[in-house]
Amino acid sequence: MFLNHAEKLEDADDIKTAREVSYRIRQGEEETLPAHVVRELVHSAHPLRVWREYRGLTLQSLAEQVGISKSYLSQIESGHRSGSADVLKRIAAALQLTLDDIVGA
Repeated sequence: MFLNHAEKLEDADDIKTAREVSYRIRQGEEETLPAHVVRELVHSAHPLRVWREYRGLTLQSLAEQVGISKSYLSQIESGHRSGSADVLKRIAAALQLTLDDIVGA
Protein backbone atom coordinates (compact mmCIF):
# COMPACT_ATOMS: atom_id res chain seq x y z
CA MET A 1 0.00 0.00 0.00
CA PHE A 2 1.27 3.44 -0.87
CA LEU A 3 0.77 6.32 1.49
CA ASN A 4 -0.20 9.73 0.19
CA HIS A 5 1.62 12.86 1.33
CA ALA A 6 -0.89 13.68 4.09
CA GLU A 7 -0.65 10.14 5.51
CA LYS A 8 3.15 10.32 5.52
CA LEU A 9 3.04 13.63 7.40
CA GLU A 10 0.60 12.20 9.91
CA ASP A 11 2.80 9.14 10.44
CA ALA A 12 5.86 11.35 10.91
CA ASP A 13 3.97 13.45 13.45
CA ASP A 14 2.86 10.31 15.32
CA ILE A 15 6.43 9.03 15.44
CA LYS A 16 7.67 12.38 16.74
CA THR A 17 4.99 12.45 19.45
CA ALA A 18 5.77 8.87 20.50
CA ARG A 19 9.47 9.69 20.78
CA GLU A 20 8.71 12.79 22.88
CA VAL A 21 6.47 10.84 25.26
CA SER A 22 9.04 8.04 25.51
CA TYR A 23 11.72 10.61 26.39
CA ARG A 24 9.51 12.20 29.08
CA ILE A 25 8.83 8.76 30.57
CA ARG A 26 12.57 8.01 30.73
CA GLN A 27 13.16 11.40 32.36
CA GLY A 28 10.48 10.72 34.97
CA GLU A 29 8.30 13.54 33.65
CA GLU A 30 5.46 11.23 32.57
CA GLU A 31 3.83 8.51 34.60
CA THR A 32 2.78 5.17 33.20
CA LEU A 33 -0.05 3.23 34.78
CA PRO A 34 -0.84 -0.46 34.95
CA ALA A 35 -3.78 -1.53 32.80
CA HIS A 36 -5.94 -2.40 35.82
CA VAL A 37 -5.58 1.16 37.16
CA VAL A 38 -6.57 2.61 33.80
CA ARG A 39 -9.63 0.35 33.73
CA GLU A 40 -10.59 1.48 37.23
CA LEU A 41 -10.16 5.14 36.28
CA VAL A 42 -12.43 4.64 33.27
CA HIS A 43 -15.11 2.73 35.16
CA SER A 44 -14.89 4.24 38.65
CA ALA A 45 -17.52 6.57 40.05
CA HIS A 46 -14.77 8.84 41.36
CA PRO A 47 -11.12 8.81 40.24
CA LEU A 48 -9.96 10.17 43.59
CA ARG A 49 -10.41 6.76 45.25
CA VAL A 50 -8.51 5.02 42.44
CA TRP A 51 -5.59 7.43 42.64
CA ARG A 52 -5.49 7.31 46.46
CA GLU A 53 -5.39 3.54 46.47
CA TYR A 54 -2.85 3.43 43.62
CA ARG A 55 -0.60 5.75 45.64
CA GLY A 56 -0.97 3.34 48.59
CA LEU A 57 -2.69 5.81 50.89
CA THR A 58 -5.52 5.21 53.31
CA LEU A 59 -8.37 7.65 53.71
CA GLN A 60 -6.89 8.65 57.06
CA SER A 61 -3.36 9.26 55.79
CA LEU A 62 -4.48 11.34 52.82
CA ALA A 63 -6.94 13.31 54.94
CA GLU A 64 -4.14 14.10 57.40
CA GLN A 65 -1.82 15.24 54.59
CA VAL A 66 -4.52 17.51 53.20
CA GLY A 67 -5.69 18.79 56.58
CA ILE A 68 -9.29 17.58 56.39
CA SER A 69 -11.28 14.93 58.20
CA LYS A 70 -11.39 11.34 57.04
CA SER A 71 -15.19 11.55 56.78
CA TYR A 72 -15.01 14.67 54.57
CA LEU A 73 -12.57 12.93 52.24
CA SER A 74 -14.78 9.83 52.19
CA GLN A 75 -17.79 11.98 51.25
CA ILE A 76 -15.83 13.54 48.38
CA GLU A 77 -14.75 10.11 47.13
CA SER A 78 -18.29 8.77 47.28
CA GLY A 79 -19.73 11.79 45.49
CA HIS A 80 -21.85 12.91 48.45
CA ARG A 81 -19.87 16.17 48.65
CA SER A 82 -18.05 18.00 45.93
CA GLY A 83 -15.24 19.53 47.98
CA SER A 84 -14.10 23.14 47.75
CA ALA A 85 -11.65 24.17 45.06
CA ASP A 86 -8.99 24.71 47.72
CA VAL A 87 -9.44 21.25 49.21
CA LEU A 88 -9.44 19.58 45.80
CA LYS A 89 -6.23 21.41 44.88
CA ARG A 90 -4.59 20.24 48.12
CA ILE A 91 -5.73 16.67 47.47
CA ALA A 92 -4.33 16.79 43.94
CA ALA A 93 -1.02 18.16 45.21
CA ALA A 94 -0.79 15.45 47.89
CA LEU A 95 -1.37 12.79 45.21
CA GLN A 96 1.09 14.50 42.82
CA LEU A 97 -1.64 15.02 40.25
CA THR A 98 -3.46 17.81 38.48
CA LEU A 99 -6.91 18.89 39.54
CA ASP A 100 -8.28 17.42 36.29
CA ASP A 101 -6.89 14.01 37.25
CA ILE A 102 -9.02 13.78 40.38
CA VAL A 103 -12.25 15.47 39.39
CA GLY A 104 -12.81 13.29 36.33
CA ALA A 105 -14.77 14.18 33.26
